[in-house]
Amino acid sequence: MTAWRRFRANQGALAGLACLLVVVATTAAARLLVSADPWAIVAAPFLPPTWDYPFGTDTLGRSVLAGIVHGARVSLLVGLGAAGISTGIGVVVGALAAYHGGWVDDLLMRFTEFFQIVPAFILALVLIALFEPSLATVVTAIGIVSWPAMARLVRAEFLSLRAREFVVADEALGAGDLKIIFRTILPNALPVIVVYGSLLVATSILFESSLSFLGLGDPNHVSWGYMIGASRSMLQRAWWLPAFPGVAILLTVLSINLVGDGLNDALKPRTATALAATGAETGQVDARLSEPAPHAPIAAGS
Repeated sequence: MTAWRRFRANQGALAGLACLLVVVATTAAARLLVSADPWAIVAAPFLPPTWDYPFGTDTLGRSVLAGIVHGARVSLLVGLGAAGISTGIGVVVGALAAYHGGWVDDLLMRFTEFFQIVPAFILALVLIALFEPSLATVVTAIGIVSWPAMARLVRAEFLSLRAREFVVADEALGAGDLKIIFRTILPNALPVIVVYGSLLVATSILFESSLSFLGLGDPNHVSWGYMIGASRSMLQRAWWLPAFPGVAILLTVLSINLVGDGLNDALKPRTATALAATGAETGQVDARLSEPAPHAPIAAGS
């Protein structure tokens, strides 16, 4: 069974992929669906959801639907950009630490632990406070604080592949370190990297929403976290202001997590096969144990 067939067999992953494609299509067609300017005042403030304005208007009379559609672009950009930065750093650090070992491994792992002992959110706040709070700063800050887990995951995967026969064969043929790391071992570790990288996208979107909720996002771009933070004091008066951006974050993050789970099942079929085989063997053992023991023949004259 191919990876795509295994992925299609996961109904949750298919539903997540469909929802994610809707978000991406909405982002691509933002100018066709709503007005080009999400900051434009289009009606009276605090209009509830109506046919003309399905998600209502905010405190200044701006369309909430326009903010959500344009905010999807920012959220996806931050998620993909930060996940790309953290994946790149984590792969390089984890691969070099596992392949070289010794003092290189100790040095890189102690460096990784330094980032792990500092709370990631606090470190991101400090980085954004030191520089201008722009979209590039937010993406860079989230990427810098999110790579340690990827580095440890890649290190563990490289250690398991380091002693395999094909790696030893390349070393015997005189292949260089960079070729062995990036052309021999890395392609075999890609399933784990792809799965965790997809989860990093969801984590980065939540990270950006939290920063924007606190007012540390880019003030020149509308994001879902900014919309929730700007309307947090209006929850009782205008419930739709924080509700619709919150639902958008929930559906997007949930969709990415479901796709990540589907990728995990599709790209690592041996795990599922091993679990199924283990379950079958366990069932056979239980069946044998539950069978009544054969009775010993009774001797004549007893």
